[in-house]
Amino acid sequence: MPPSRARRLDGVVTTIFTEMTALAARTGSVNLGQGFPDRDGPPEVIARAVAALEGGANQYAPGPGVPALRAAVARHQERHYGLAVDPDTEVVVTTGCTEGIAAAVLGLVDPGDEVVVLEPYYDSYPAMIAFAGGVRRAVPLRAPDFRLDADELRAAVGPRTRMILLNTPHNPTGTVLTRAELEAVAAIAVEHDLVVVTDEVYEHLTFDGHRHLPIATLPGMAERTLTLSSAGKSYSFTGWKVGWATGPAPLVQALFAAKQWLTFTSGAPLQPAVATALDDFPDFPAGLARSLQERRDRLCAGLRAAGLEPHVPEATYFAATDISHLGWRSSLDFCRALPERAGVVAIPMEVFYDDPDAPGAGRQLVRWAFCKEESVIDEAVERLGRADLGA
Repeated sequence: MPPSRARRLDGVVTTIFTEMTALAARTGSVNLGQGFPDRDGPPEVIARAVAALEGGANQYAPGPGVPALRAAVARHQERHYGLAVDPDTEVVVTTGCTEGIAAAVLGLVDPGDEVVVLEPYYDSYPAMIAFAGGVRRAVPLRAPDFRLDADELRAAVGPRTRMILLNTPHNPTGTVLTRAELEAVAAIAVEHDLVVVTDEVYEHLTFDGHRHLPIATLPGMAERTLTLSSAGKSYSFTGWKVGWATGPAPLVQALFAAKQWLTFTSGAPLQPAVATALDDFPDFPAGLARSLQERRDRLCAGLRAAGLEPHVPEATYFAATDISHLGWRSSLDFCRALPERAGVVAIPMEVFYDDPDAPGAGRQLVRWAFCKEESVIDEAVERLGRADLGA
């Protein structure tokens, strides 16, 4: 019998989100695992998608994206950050930011090239680096503060480094990199002539006065930065999977050269709707962020009352807790047992680390999502409060 799968998949396991979402469905648990909201985005944007469906926008869209959306993305970058990009040559629409990451890595990384990532990392990063034949170099954001150490970043860069794959606001820690942290990244990128690919899907979902600063706005960075984002998080349309890449034409075209062989194009009737969201509802994400901050505080208070002291995030959908005091060997064991113990599903953060047992790493860290209705959060923390969570 021939081998069942290619060797490039060795070490690439099923994403933890598939496992935990299936576990939630099978056990009827409250799902605070996968980061999808319970509330949809603006109904007018949904109506625009329906109108596009009914109006015949049901065949292939142009590979780089429909012109209206590329133009809206360019206006978004100018409006929020003062970044001028040409919608014809410096914007490509992707099937969510996940495809953007895949196409960026496949389009820019050769076998043996090293890619620096922040740890803990979104689990598509190591998978795609492996698919490209690259070598991952992880730089930790150490618990409990999850800040970037510039010296550790510098130490991770070597003669074979090709790319820094940045994520800010950062999933799963909720850290928003400061100007000083980003300036350190920029200095290293310029010194070593590196490409920076930056995942900014939580760009608008920041709290307590923290503001996202795109690294492309810093001196010397616009010409070497490929910026990725999407409508999924900012507008609560995670299932639409419409994202984009912006940056200098050579980097955008390298991404598109790979993207055309992945999906070729992205959902045609959804693209004009996302253009409507960006152009006509520019303030929606700020209102969403205010609502999320209230729900963050609600979840953190409930976790604290249940004996799970949270790290209060500066952004994103997620809060982290350390479970070491409960006696569990690992967060994976805890999360697999939690549905039976409490009827709640969360995400074990140890799977987002190269070495989860390193100092300040994630062997006993758990991620909880607060992008849910208040009643869902309340039910989850009530169940946690009643349960025996000890090993």
